[in-house]
Amino acid sequence: MKIITDVVNYVIGLGASAILPITLLILGLIFGLGLGKSIKAGITVGIGFVGINLVIELLTSEVGEAAQLMVQRIGLNLTVIDGGWPSASAAAWGSPISALLIAVCLLVNVILIIFKLTKTMYVDIWNYWYFLFAGSVVYTITNNLVAASIAAILLMVVHLVMGDKLQPYVEDYFEIDNVTLPTGSSLMWVPLGFAVDWILDRIPGINKINVNYETIQKKFGVFGEPMVIGVVIGIILGFLAGYDVGQAWLLGINMGAVMMILPRMIKILLEGLLPISNAAQVFLRDKFKNRELFIGLDSAISLGDSAVISSALILVPIMIILASILPGNRVLPFGDLASIPFYVAFITAHNKGNIFKTVLTGTVMMILTLYMATNFASVYTEMMNAANFTIPQGVSQMSSITSGGSLLNWIILQITQLLNSIF
Repeated sequence: MKIITDVVNYVIGLGASAILPITLLILGLIFGLGLGKSIKAGITVGIGFVGINLVIELLTSEVGEAAQLMVQRIGLNLTVIDGGWPSASAAAWGSPISALLIAVCLLVNVILIIFKLTKTMYVDIWNYWYFLFAGSVVYTITNNLVAASIAAILLMVVHLVMGDKLQPYVEDYFEIDNVTLPTGSSLMWVPLGFAVDWILDRIPGINKINVNYETIQKKFGVFGEPMVIGVVIGIILGFLAGYDVGQAWLLGINMGAVMMILPRMIKILLEGLLPISNAAQVFLRDKFKNRELFIGLDSAISLGDSAVISSALILVPIMIILASILPGNRVLPFGDLASIPFYVAFITAHNKGNIFKTVLTGTVMMILTLYMATNFASVYTEMMNAANFTIPQGVSQMSSITSGGSLLNWIILQITQLLNSIF
């Protein structure tokens, strides 16, 4: 089993840029696209992800550093550090059942498609770690492999169902056909976030405010262009972090680059994905009458939307301020601050690009997320120790905004603790 686990971890460790071309090549052949076109499509998608990851790495490093300096300037002294999604994925892949669960989850996905229980084929195997994390939570509490496997499979089923339901947002707002984005970091805010949106829509005054890029560009001209807005927001973040004028300007230029380059990288990815998507639809029409198939990908491809990035950058200082003033919160935002664009992807789509409403909803969601992450800390720390993850010196506990602050993971935690106390 260890050999299998090591091989699987090695392959997964290569990341989406290496795995997706091979996966899509196989899918292209299955769907009758032909060897040459399948190879070209797969490599094009891989190159697209390389570009996307380079831009996201720029975003993560620049915003992450500025956010950390903001934390230091405010002088937060919280006892639970946000280890970010890397720590959560380490716990997930460190589980003794990770290799087995990947195969099981793939099999379950295929079975659900055959029996028409989902339309989503989740080819982004790297992000299966969200399911493995849920299994690790249950295994940490119960030491029961069967229960852990059931939890991981159930969470995958929930993600696939949500992927089906949310696909119209991907198609209508992000304008990507036959694709859905069942990534855990983007789904985590959907249930409660949509509920908050529903409430805001019924508050007089607030429900009339609509700040989107169309209105901004119409009123401000060139200053409403996405790259210019990125520069302005970057400069503001720089000053909040205590940067001098030159450093703040450089951060602004980098954020403007993110706003301009990321959509172009996504176009490259979609150029490779389109032939496989079309072949899949033809294949299904021939084999299964009146069937649709959605390809499940990483929600990173939604970050090319200017409203998503702008809302996320505004929410970074808001998250830090909330952590400092919320009574009972013990989580110090750190590792996942740069992941906020993923959280707001579907919230932005649900609001049709309304930045004001997305920021308002995001603020409410951050309050709930911080409290859930705080509640998750003891089990999360135990998982980190089991995975031999080095906890920073002087830190008593760890958690993660992406995983510990996820509603779905938090529900699994509560149910498992309750059942474990009963049985």
